[in-house]
Amino acid sequence: MDTISFDDFLRVELRVGRIVDVAEFPEARKPAYVLHVDFGEDLGVKKSSAQLTALYKPDDLIGKLVVAVVNFPRKQVGPLMSECLVTGFHNEHGEVALCVPDHPVPLGTRLL
Repeated sequence: MDTISFDDFLRVELRVGRIVDVAEFPEARKPAYVLHVDFGEDLGVKKSSAQLTALYKPDDLIGKLVVAVVNFPRKQVGPLMSECLVTGFHNEHGEVALCVPDHPVPLGTRLL
């Protein structure tokens, strides 16, 4: 495993957001949703593609707090311009489980 400096880690902006809208993403190569994530007043709402269909239904996701990288460059994913990267972990079946705070925190809070 490569090591990085603490300064390298600080360059990655991991922030808490709340999923406010979820849409099917039929144009995606692998089953996915389009998420609209609210990061609070300073950052606003950002879009992301997320391969969460195996473990989550859209109604399960609305209102859920998530951790996302908000300072990667925007990325074209099919017809969607993704503006953040919602984080998660693969389980033993390769399905993505979201990385979430276990208690409420203000939107836009940075992970440190």
